[in-house]
Amino acid sequence: MRVVYFTHSLRSCWNHGNAHFVRGVLSELATRGHDVVACEPARSWSLRNLLKDAGECGLEPFRSRYPELQPHEYEADADLAALVDGADLVIVHEWNEPRLVAEVGRLRAAGAPFLLLFHDTHHRAVSAAEEMRAYDLDHYDGVLAFGATLTRVYEDWGWRGRVFTWHEAADIRRFHPPAQERMREGLVWIGNWGDDERSQELVDFLLRPAREAGLSLDIHGVRYPARAKRTLADYGARYRGWLANAAAPDVFARHLATVHVPRRFYTEVLPGIPTIRVFEALACGIPLVSAPWDDCEHLFRVGEDFLMVRDGAEMTRALEALKFDPDLRASLARSGLDTILARHTCAHRVEELLKIVERLRAPALRSVA
Repeated sequence: MRVVYFTHSLRSCWNHGNAHFVRGVLSELATRGHDVVACEPARSWSLRNLLKDAGECGLEPFRSRYPELQPHEYEADADLAALVDGADLVIVHEWNEPRLVAEVGRLRAAGAPFLLLFHDTHHRAVSAAEEMRAYDLDHYDGVLAFGATLTRVYEDWGWRGRVFTWHEAADIRRFHPPAQERMREGLVWIGNWGDDERSQELVDFLLRPAREAGLSLDIHGVRYPARAKRTLADYGARYRGWLANAAAPDVFARHLATVHVPRRFYTEVLPGIPTIRVFEALACGIPLVSAPWDDCEHLFRVGEDFLMVRDGAEMTRALEALKFDPDLRASLARSGLDTILARHTCAHRVEELLKIVERLRAPALRSVA
């Protein structure tokens, strides 16, 4: 099968978490013998910021870890029909220009034989609903939504029977426990400050508890304004700047534990959607403690795969327990990894995708669509 995926950027993961999952899925498809093409716009926002932040060497982790993925860069006036020529499946991610989303749909309406899917991995359907509804999806065959609550939003928009829950997952070819354990110390948090969607939560569930538990804290990420950096320094955290996602397993392997602090939209409006970092951290065998969120889809075994706390005081106690209890750390690491390997790898998601494609190609459903 020839698969064409339109992404904001495959090469750059600078403030672009979707690149993590797309890399893993496309790599899995390529390994299985599918013809995979990733198309990304020239000079994308994420890529420009990566090059500004880290230079050309910032691309080396992707190039060295994903040699089988060679993205195609296209200009704004590119012939989209040529890009999708011969495709059996075309997937367009939501972080693309509305013009491109609509134009690929018009190709489908004009008789292009590929199956066309829209992939939504963000909270804009609820945080900026009018912006998302402005996308022209009239000629798309289906929608891939990264959580059941987002699926229900699309069902309310008329996509019932053609929207599918497709969670993110871990690329276990790159994200796995270290081959040999080394000395671990302190906490690590990998994430972007971003738009004040969890500024207070980062203080309450990460910065203050780490200090109170007497654990050093390394923070990797981008878009930290000066006031945010001052806050980190006030709590004794060490800000390390941008980290290539492909380098995250090595960083996880040097630390005792990590923390998950979901953005407000994923606790208040779109429950049940963990970020990609949860899957990746558990795949790397690092103990994880999470601020509260509702695992309403039962993706994990809360309390076994990771610890979940209700407030900052509970977070402090959980971190102190991990600091002094190696058996607890080992149990969480083992259980979390087991759940990833059983349910949440990119191989699992590829199997789900192939079943979705098979279903949408069924004559009865296509005649309705």
